[in-house]
Amino acid sequence: MFGKLIGSGLGWTLGGPIGALAGFVLGTLFDLSEKSSASTSTLQGMQTTPNDYLFSLLVLVSAVLNADGKIMKSELNYVKEFFKTNFGVEGAQNALRILQDLTKQNIPVTDVCHQIKNYMDYPSRLQLIHFLFGIAAADGEIHPEELKLIRHISINLGITSADYTSIEAMLIPKTDWAYDVLEIAPQASDEEVKKAYRKMAVKYHPDKVSYLGEEIQQAANEKFKKVNEAYQLISKERNL
Repeated sequence: MFGKLIGSGLGWTLGGPIGALAGFVLGTLFDLSEKSSASTSTLQGMQTTPNDYLFSLLVLVSAVLNADGKIMKSELNYVKEFFKTNFGVEGAQNALRILQDLTKQNIPVTDVCHQIKNYMDYPSRLQLIHFLFGIAAADGEIHPEELKLIRHISINLGITSADYTSIEAMLIPKTDWAYDVLEIAPQASDEEVKKAYRKMAVKYHPDKVSYLGEEIQQAANEKFKKVNEAYQLISKERNL
């Protein structure tokens, strides 16, 4: 699918700040002038397509890669392997080609996030944050500037503080990480633990992003597995 990203399926991303970036990056390959001039009013109510989602992801990835002032080979390899695994060799090649051009641009992160928030549903935005943490941690550590930017992105995407902490705990394990994933305190009762698990299992179920395609749904399964892992750990400790 993603191998054909630049040829079809871009909808609301062709307006606003993301549209300006798309016009610059993709304009030499495709004539986007007519679509990219669409007004915001004509885009209202548009459903996010898989290609909208993936281009938005690449825009945010480029900002995170530049956050610490240097782009590590390990980070690029992570991005390459992610797209190769989920979208094939051609998809990975196109993603890196687009990303290479995007990293040369000054990304208006706040405006980009507001556009994404207006057109993308909440579960899909949660998945964006999960992807960004994975890329930032690809070199074995997350630079403070990367963490600061991901937090800024999360806030402007409308992600709650509890959900941000939950996703962070999945990728940056620390003491009581399992409780953070389930968004409860270590002092929570057994019944509260079970209730939290059921709630999080629904929130992070891969079916929430099924409309974005099988590839994104499969990638979203990582969060779902972490929720189950957190619950199993707590259950074992408490003999639930």
